[in-house]
Amino acid sequence: MRILFPVIDKKKTGIHLRRIMDERALSVKDVQQYLGLGSIQSVYHWLNGISMPTIDNLYALSELFQLPVDEMLCGNRQYDYKAAGRQSAHVKRLQAYHDRLLEHKAA
Repeated sequence: MRILFPVIDKKKTGIHLRRIMDERALSVKDVQQYLGLGSIQSVYHWLNGISMPTIDNLYALSELFQLPVDEMLCGNRQYDYKAAGRQSAHVKRLQAYHDRLLEHKAA
């Protein structure tokens, strides 16, 4: 069966979050207190792949870890570097075209 949309792997994400916390010498209690959670169970559930942080908590963790949310998550999405390069060239061409239009309009 082919998956047509990106899916987050909770287990791998939990392992990755633990690694990030270890690299930053943050305990589960530190994360719980930073997020203002009532107990540490939620954090343990994330780390064990039982559940995922809410969007708000992911956003806050991104600030705490100084990482974009995408770098905290593990899933099946593949980044297409070739397509990104084409997009970049395409955007550059559009920007150059836009600049020429502005110059022509100002003249």
